[in-house]
Amino acid sequence: MPATLNSGKTTAALRTSARVSLDLLLVIVLAAATLWLLGRMWSIVWPLVVGLLLTTLTWPPTRFLRRRGWPPALAASVVTVLFLLVAAGIVALIVVPVASESGELTDGVVEGIQRLREWAAGPPLNIGDDQITKGFDTAVARLQDSVGSAVTTVVAGVSTVFNGIVTTVLALFLMFFFLKDGPRFLPWLTRQLPGRLAVHVPVVTARSWATLGSFVRSQAFVGLLDAVFIGLGLWIVGVPLVLPLAVLTFVSAFVPIVGALFAGFVAVLIALVSNGLTDALIVLAIIVLVQQLEGNVFQPMIQSRGLGLHAAVVLLAVTLGGSLAGVVGSLLAVPVAALIAVAWNYLREQLGDPDETAAEPEPSAGA
Repeated sequence: MPATLNSGKTTAALRTSARVSLDLLLVIVLAAATLWLLGRMWSIVWPLVVGLLLTTLTWPPTRFLRRRGWPPALAASVVTVLFLLVAAGIVALIVVPVASESGELTDGVVEGIQRLREWAAGPPLNIGDDQITKGFDTAVARLQDSVGSAVTTVVAGVSTVFNGIVTTVLALFLMFFFLKDGPRFLPWLTRQLPGRLAVHVPVVTARSWATLGSFVRSQAFVGLLDAVFIGLGLWIVGVPLVLPLAVLTFVSAFVPIVGALFAGFVAVLIALVSNGLTDALIVLAIIVLVQQLEGNVFQPMIQSRGLGLHAAVVLLAVTLGGSLAGVVGSLLAVPVAALIAVAWNYLREQLGDPDETAAEPEPSAGA
């Protein structure tokens, strides 16, 4: 009898394990199908994501105007125009000072190349001008041999720029419509969904919206910290174009990894051609120090508090997103992880045990 009982328990456990494994396999298949569908629709999904992120950034002033009695269309139009003006001002703040210093920067680049040639000609390299000329001729010959691949690369680059322009225009239009009609979305969604979905999905959507806003604000704060500390370091060293470099650092902070590398490269290059190798190395050390503090201390702490995620989860999410989808994966990894956490927390709330206080007996009249 005990052996039969144990056999029945083993069979039941195996059936439960098989059912759980089948459910897990079904979830994995559905997730893979969803990712494949998103990949096929990426030309629409990516502008939608960018538009949502821009909307979280511009919704507070729109909400302020709407609470003051402005019509939704007028408030959305004004905020959209102001956003475009601010973006154009940021571009001008970077481009105009750089253009005004272009002559000195060009002379500095030429002088830097000449110093590099003089350094290469001395010990221990002892590279003469004839060797440099020969190497240059070899590079030109290889470039001529690879004209076809170069043309392909140029065409791909032009296509990427064109797709970026289309994505930006679509994202701006979507941002305007989100600002104008966003508050109508949840009531409309509630009317479209059947049964209990009309209750659960709007709640998860509202929490997800709040989480996206927290992500954008925390990213902006991290970029501001980078811009302040790196700009202060450049000012102390005496590097020109401090303000444009600080603005570039702030803007590039919204593109993880590649943005920081690009802004750091530009700052080191300007320090090299204007102040020399020693100051360029000092600037490089400042940028590496600030980026390490930002990536390992500031960003995980700020985003973990704002998004409800542990700092280790933020680091792992950025690493996984970058390995799976490059720059776009790094940009979307943290908000996607936060949205998954929002959905999981709500599901856990719904599936959790009921309030224990409701099960307690009513106190007696004497008590």
